Amino acid sequence: MRKLSRNLEKEDGLDTVLEVPLPEDMFSKTGCGGAAIRWRNMLHIMRADKLDDRSKSVCSRNNDQFMFLLKLVGSALIPFQVQLDHAITLPVTDGCIMASSAKYIVQQYLAASGGQAALNSINSMYAVGQLQMAMSDIQQSGNQMNSKRTCEDGGFVLWQKNPDLWFLELVVSDCKVSAGSNGTVAWSHSSTNSNASKGPPRPLRRFFQGLDPRSTANLFLNAVCIGEKKIKDEGCFILKLDTSKDTLKTQSTANTEVVRHTIWGYFSQRSGLLIQFEDSKLVRLKSAKDGDSIFWETSMESTLNDYRNVEGINIAHCGRTSATIYRYGKNIDYRAKLEETWRIEEIDFNISGLSMDCFLPPADANKENEHGEWDSRAL
Repeated sequence: MRKLSRNLEKEDGLDTVLEVPLPEDMFSKTGCGGAAIRWRNMLHIMRADKLDDRSKSVCSRNNDQFMFLLKLVGSALIPFQVQLDHAITLPVTDGCIMASSAKYIVQQYLAASGGQAALNSINSMYAVGQLQMAMSDIQQSGNQMNSKRTCEDGGFVLWQKNPDLWFLELVVSDCKVSAGSNGTVAWSHSSTNSNASKGPPRPLRRFFQGLDPRSTANLFLNAVCIGEKKIKDEGCFILKLDTSKDTLKTQSTANTEVVRHTIWGYFSQRSGLLIQFEDSKLVRLKSAKDGDSIFWETSMESTLNDYRNVEGINIAHCGRTSATIYRYGKNIDYRAKLEETWRIEEIDFNISGLSMDCFLPPADANKENEHGEWDSRAL
């Protein structure tokens, strides 16, 4: 991956460090001509979230749909807060048999991930990765169905100090998304809009794709074991978490209602590691005019592979996330599928100098969008 940009202003000037390292394939696709032309195109992409108003309107018209799906999938949040001071060693005999079984499976997962002592020694992390996103857009009207598919390369950078302090920068094609949480509010920002998430700050879903075992263990402590399933010939225990009505209410707005949000984790019976992470969310957009509603149903499934030991902790270094978005109501039938193949290129722990300033939201993200991420104008 490329981490440096040529100095296009001064031929003998020092190279500039890219905010988001980018894969070589993405650089080669930024246009024909000389390297200088490709670098100028690349720098235009890196500055996509700083475009002026006129440029934003052009970008919005051309990329609204892809940007909407990119934010929805690339910077998705989980519905729960995760407390790292939670007692991981809760007695496995507490509660019903399904809850007790889940706690036992989580303890096995902790041991397989490196042990509680190693995990507790981590106070921050940094990760760089590259990805490829393929979007299938399917629109149905009556008996007609139109389908198109696009595939784009990209890269991302992640910083985390705890589950409520994190920052993500994601670049795919000519779209750039930033998202983060400063411990008070979770937010997302792009060239088209900014918005703050309703309710208390929540962790980024991407951390639970094999990057943060400690938060994953704390998340599933309150789960129940609902059975077993084979994932690619690997026997797995299934742990399930349902979001309470009170929590869903805090994440709803005046114009949107989060109807349900459920999480599943599939833990290997052989290795104890997390093999697959799934969640499903249903949101209702209320209509003040005629009483009809539009529903958004999003299902995401992430498979985790290539676990490697990094400073005594097992981290998944590649995987695939498949997301299906279904919009219906008011005679609307729209489906889209986004597949992301990702690979971690670099990861490190206990980062020096990672202050609160690293997690500050942009000024315009402090206002909560009444529709939030579910703006019906996007599609």
